[in-house]
Amino acid sequence: MINTMASLLIYSGGLDSTTLLYEYRDSIALAVTFDYGSKHNAREIACAVENCRQLGIEHLIIPLGFIGQYFKSDLLLSGGEIPEGSYADDNMKSTVVPFRNGIMLAVAAGLAESRDLDAILLANHSGDHDIYPDCRPEFIDAFADAVKAGTYNGVKVLSPYCNITKRDIALRGKALGIDYSKTYSCYKGGEKHCGKCGTCTERKEALEGFDPTDYGQ
Repeated sequence: MINTMASLLIYSGGLDSTTLLYEYRDSIALAVTFDYGSKHNAREIACAVENCRQLGIEHLIIPLGFIGQYFKSDLLLSGGEIPEGSYADDNMKSTVVPFRNGIMLAVAAGLAESRDLDAILLANHSGDHDIYPDCRPEFIDAFADAVKAGTYNGVKVLSPYCNITKRDIALRGKALGIDYSKTYSCYKGGEKHCGKCGTCTERKEALEGFDPTDYGQ
């Protein structure tokens, strides 16, 4: 179904959304990256720019600086230290950016309607559900209903990876021949992945056996 639509991809430059970019490249008319003041925004954005350039997909970077200025989260430059340990640990809750996906989806909905696009693609997956409320299926379904009702052209919100794991996503990317060295995950935002934070741990598990990442250890 997605391949027959003209879609907008919310694209971070990370592993999951890069896989979505390549898997549905023929239907993606526009990729949008939000610069909201996270510690790893700059490195993710550089990857997003490069992958869109390679595929010839139009790419916009939209600033959401108010999130970094006013919201509370250790993921933000204005927040505290990034915790280390498993992605599923309770301490990772400190990296939640309140209602981030809701805000991004709302902006994307207005942009998709302005461009007369059919759908918005989001790369949330099952591993996000425990920690991030705005990645859960019930949130996505509710927001999809709101976007469809609130746009003249009935824009759809689609999350093809919502019920699969990050490992499943990585295996799809491997089959597509994606170079994952041109993606970024580390929440600390350093030149190299730290290899210790929750997202690095999750990345290692997802890419086991074909991981090109330099973890700087």
